[in-house]
Amino acid sequence: MKVENLLSSKPANLITIGPEASVFDALEIMAEKNIGALLVTEGKKMIGILSERDYARKVILKGKASKDTRVKEIMTSEVISVSTDHIVEECMHIMSSKHIRHLPVLNDGELKGIISIGDVVKAIISEKEFTIKQLENYISGTG
Repeated sequence: MKVENLLSSKPANLITIGPEASVFDALEIMAEKNIGALLVTEGKKMIGILSERDYARKVILKGKASKDTRVKEIMTSEVISVSTDHIVEECMHIMSSKHIRHLPVLNDGELKGIISIGDVVKAIISEKEFTIKQLENYISGTG
């Protein structure tokens, strides 16, 4: 399965935040939308990603206040991304080896979406279940 197929099964609304927003505002959005990361954009360009992990390590542990800290101060700017042509298994490998939970999807610099480790795991399980069902049908002669 390609990332393109995975994205097509997700809601199309991409939730982003600007670099000047407060970390508190970002946390409110993440809580409201039940997501673990926000893409940071300027105009249509992605400039970073802000995750719950960034907040925990760069605000809480440093004794900063989320209302006084800007997103740009704690976001991850060197973002690992994939394209819609990547295979889901490749994404799993990238996420596992880099210890990340979210991958922005870009095509020629244009932001297409974001996938989470949960999205990838669900897709892989679904694909394996389909293969198992096909094999069972083949073996039993019903397929």
